[in-house]
Amino acid sequence: MKKIMDLFSPYRGLPKEIYILFVSRVVNAMGCFVMPLLTFILTDKIGLPVEKAGLYMSAASLIYLPAGIIGGKLTDMIGRKKMIVIFDSLAVVTYLACGFVEPSINLMYMIILASTFMTMAGPAHDSLVADITTPENRDGSYSLLYMGWNLGYALGPIIGGMLYKNYLSLVFIGDAITALISLSLVALFVKETINVTKVDIEDKRRANERSEEGSIFSVLLKRPVLVMFTLITFWYNFAYSQWGFMLPIQANENLANGAQFYTIMASFNGFIVIIFTPLITKLIMNIKSLRKMVIGGILYAVGFGMLGILNTLVYFFISVFIFTIGEIVLSVSTMPFIANHTPASHRGRMSSVLMLTLGMGYSIGPAVMGRVISLAGVAKGWLVIGAIVSIAVLLMTRLEKFEAKKIQEQEAEIYIETA
Repeated sequence: MKKIMDLFSPYRGLPKEIYILFVSRVVNAMGCFVMPLLTFILTDKIGLPVEKAGLYMSAASLIYLPAGIIGGKLTDMIGRKKMIVIFDSLAVVTYLACGFVEPSINLMYMIILASTFMTMAGPAHDSLVADITTPENRDGSYSLLYMGWNLGYALGPIIGGMLYKNYLSLVFIGDAITALISLSLVALFVKETINVTKVDIEDKRRANERSEEGSIFSVLLKRPVLVMFTLITFWYNFAYSQWGFMLPIQANENLANGAQFYTIMASFNGFIVIIFTPLITKLIMNIKSLRKMVIGGILYAVGFGMLGILNTLVYFFISVFIFTIGEIVLSVSTMPFIANHTPASHRGRMSSVLMLTLGMGYSIGPAVMGRVISLAGVAKGWLVIGAIVSIAVLLMTRLEKFEAKKIQEQEAEIYIETA
């Protein structure tokens, strides 16, 4: 029993706001009906060809890019909580309206609009967590929030899948209601944190978090490791986007009732996260961030790449298990690494630029791979994904060595100053 309780030690003693955000994310994810079914809505309900659906999903990124940058700038100017309340409220209203619109191109535009509002609020959510945590408790905090999202997500897609065929309007209305409850928890119980950015950070080991003057680009030029990290992780996300695009297409091709089996796999993904996140977090606590990113990438390469050869029902679930373990490793490592390398004064803008760069992997993935599978088929598409991630893993290994050298130089400077 003691060993089991030890698995949860990373979650003890966290800021109380983290626990509120945990509950908020559970509720929000429990009503996450629309996004897991987006490919089916575009192709089945609206009637778009597969390749065109992928293009529309990717084209939305052209809107998300400026929206995220504006959201990041406003986050650093007017505050985290205000941005969350304003733009998440607009997303709720838009999703609610979707419940009263017939499946059509107009419905797709409204879904994109709701996603745009959420994109604008995204940097505020990221900055809020970074503001109330420190390097010592960030891994546990982000791990708990990630697990909270998946705790709700384990049920959300199943409910959405049951509603999808005959009650599509309730998919949107239910998503809006749970998002509103989630937003209310943040609005009522989490305080504004922008004042934290005005406090000087004296710990020399947190030098990268000290507030700075200048544009986001001048800050990035001083942090080449962060730039390279983002560009490599982009390809991890490119691969992961196929979980919501190629996998449902392959499920439809290979399985009877493909949509239903896909939603079961999505819930299986959530249950794996719930069960294994505490264990994985505990096991990798003492492993450096970039080594974790290498491990996660290897699991992606195997989990996704295997579908190019093995694609019966049992192998679908084996694949989901493998890449979900990789997802856990990457999810609990990516945001702490970014937060630990970002000045407090630029958290909103840094989040918008880096998250949108990473998000571009998700965005262009369907368009690129939609073209690939139209020419070569889904199976060969998965082999391409496996090769892409394998190259990204090799690049992350090189970056790990570069970062280790930079840390050694920094520690030497601190030793000389304190000697």
